[in-house]
Amino acid sequence: MDIILIINLVIGIVFSCCYAYQLFFLVVPFTRKQEPHKPEVLHRFAILICARNESAVIADLIQSIRNQTYDQSLITVFVMADNCTDNTAEIARREGAVVYTRFNKEKVGKGYALEQLLINIEEDYPQTFDGFFVFDADNVLDRRFVEAMNRTFSDGYEVITSYRNSKNYGDNWISAGYALWFIRESRYLNNSRMLLGTSCAVSGTGFLFSRKVIESTNGWRFHLLTEDIEFSVYNILQGRQIGFCADAVLYDEQPATFRQSWRQRLRWARGFLQVFRKYGFSLFRGIGKGHFSCYDMSMTVMPAYILTVGLAFVYLIGGFLTAADGMSVMPCLKYMLQTLTWLYTLLFLLGAFTTVTEWKNIYTSPARKILYTFTFPIFMLTYIPISLVALFSKQVQWKPIEHHRADRRVLETAAGRK
Repeated sequence: MDIILIINLVIGIVFSCCYAYQLFFLVVPFTRKQEPHKPEVLHRFAILICARNESAVIADLIQSIRNQTYDQSLITVFVMADNCTDNTAEIARREGAVVYTRFNKEKVGKGYALEQLLINIEEDYPQTFDGFFVFDADNVLDRRFVEAMNRTFSDGYEVITSYRNSKNYGDNWISAGYALWFIRESRYLNNSRMLLGTSCAVSGTGFLFSRKVIESTNGWRFHLLTEDIEFSVYNILQGRQIGFCADAVLYDEQPATFRQSWRQRLRWARGFLQVFRKYGFSLFRGIGKGHFSCYDMSMTVMPAYILTVGLAFVYLIGGFLTAADGMSVMPCLKYMLQTLTWLYTLLFLLGAFTTVTEWKNIYTSPARKILYTFTFPIFMLTYIPISLVALFSKQVQWKPIEHHRADRRVLETAAGRK
């Protein structure tokens, strides 16, 4: 058991060293202010929405785009109805979007849909747009979203991400776990990175990139299971500083069943492995050259995953060996319980800090805000079995998640009526 204790301590020390900088990130928003914006220039934007059977929610998104304070003549909404079997395309057309359809059962996933959508736009609207927004069909935008993003775009950033909030925080502990993580990522990772002048990271939806970016890659070329992380890593390795706009808020719908959550996070975990395999050497080379953004993205992609899997293996093997020798497994279980208690406490403090400081941005009852602070660590700890499965699973594929209509309070907040 001594060897298990030693390995446990080593993993804890390595984990603490890897992520100590993120504790500093928690302080940054309270000690630094955003630099004043440069003079604003009005840009023409294409809004890209890839949707698969999203008839229940796509109208809300397009309506929130039509409700923007930004000049509507400078916004064009494009929808790629991707392998749809419902009336998503018809609803999007009725709401005023330019709609394309795609049916391809072999090249499945958001990355391939984005690639085809950009090809169609360039054919039909050549050299028309200065920048391209990417949204998931279940999103709803704050009415000042595009206006705020344009100010940051005018500062010269070629890739910009936004504040990701949730439509359904109060559904249950699963949706709240997702939402609290994304709020923390927005305020205490990307916001801190922006204030410190280092690169941020794109998170799936609600981001903007310039025409120059997509021309440099000759179209969308990011098709790993986590295409957003691949896109972020690629741009950082190209020397681009990804910006963050704290005033641009979007609300998206989180999975509310454990089955959906398991499937989605399994894809993410497998996608992290793919990104690390493809870009890991380049990231390490960037670290060697003193680029903090490369270190930061390396921490985003792999160490927590490796340490989590390593810790799980230590306890599995330790328990097996002690049982095989006829010894009691209680010491091994004791160390495992101590580790889980330590992790729960750390994650609880992180969740509680985020909940308290972002209280007004969480749309559910006070009782649920408090309750889901206690369940947040449980949600995060379920990544341990997911990470183990991802390590050995070879058949992880992108699959759509069923979405529903937004909470009325969120729609009213986004529309600026509350």
